[in-house]
Amino acid sequence: MATLEAKNFWFCSRNHLLLWALGRYFPQAQNFLEIGCGTGFVLAGIEKAFPKLTLSGSEIFSTGLAFAAQRLSKADLFQMDACKIPFEEEFNVIGAFDVLEHIKEDRIVLAEMYRATKPGGGILLTVPQHPWLWSQADDYAHHVRRYRAQELKTKVQRAGFKIVRMTSFVSLLLPLMLLSRSQQQRPQLNYDPLSELRISGLANSILGKVLDFERAAIRLGMSFPLGGSLLLIAKK
Repeated sequence: MATLEAKNFWFCSRNHLLLWALGRYFPQAQNFLEIGCGTGFVLAGIEKAFPKLTLSGSEIFSTGLAFAAQRLSKADLFQMDACKIPFEEEFNVIGAFDVLEHIKEDRIVLAEMYRATKPGGGILLTVPQHPWLWSQADDYAHHVRRYRAQELKTKVQRAGFKIVRMTSFVSLLLPLMLLSRSQQQRPQLNYDPLSELRISGLANSILGKVLDFERAAIRLGMSFPLGGSLLLIAKK
């Protein structure tokens, strides 16, 4: 992942979307915590775009933190269980990007995020969407669920947050995604989980341009009802 995500259209497009959302909805934020920061790809983008922001990154797997430390120059990195966040009203913004779907007790995580967020602050979330897109890729990634929009909305609200924006993304590529996932319904003995990330430079560029257009529409206020993923912004 660490060698592929920096050039892959999906990861780069998601980063651009998150950077826009952070600046648009939390312009006064002074600090930011990412839960499940993995190899630090998102945090590295935030560090470059918002140099005055105090950054922290947590990860339950220490191996990921070693990669993150190589990418980041000033973020505070530590190992943490998202179900037991050791902070109280500490952060202006907390992000969890394609993390909640791995955790059975997602309600506990959202409650912990609420407790660790400062009043007036909020959260940024991305999760995979639509149970009908479930495939071998989800099994391999140890996903517990793919979310329905209403399910995520209800869980976030019950944690105490007020939702300010919610939209699907990777929406314009949904037909291609559905085709790809339909081919993975039956388990493959030699399944390669990274095969979707290894695409030609031309295809990668074209798909990236499509998501650039989609992101422009989201920035203008359009919310997509369907898509491979969900973006949710909520405040405390």
